[in-house]
Amino acid sequence: MTRPKVKRVRVRAQRSISRRAAVIALVLSALALAYAYPLRTYVEQRIEINRIESEQEEQRDRIEELEAERVKWDDPEYVKAQIRSSLLLVEPGEDLVIVHEDDDADRGGEENAPESDRPWYEELVATFEDADQLEQEESED
Repeated sequence: MTRPKVKRVRVRAQRSISRRAAVIALVLSALALAYAYPLRTYVEQRIEINRIESEQEEQRDRIEELEAERVKWDDPEYVKAQIRSSLLLVEPGEDLVIVHEDDDADRGGEENAPESDRPWYEELVATFEDADQLEQEESED
């Protein structure tokens, strides 16, 4: 009897991932890691550029405001008005009138103001007035 020819076949165990898929996955992960740092640097630089551009825009706006202010100061009438308001200067023949508005109506005027709320120069004047009153009282006695 002849034996039937038996062909031997090797059966490979099935792998969950083929070698080719593993190599492709390895190459893709290496590329992702290689591009991650430059991409992060690019994003950080774009953020910095946007911040600097916004600062420049703010500075341009500030420069425009200062230029407008400088143009105002070229006008002699504006300069006179500023001198009058800040230094309280008047031209010869004019009278200076200062209107003092009372912020707190409950105080009843500056004379009834507590000592601590008065400016230093008013306290100085009050000490001279007190000294004058003491001298008058002494001279009457």
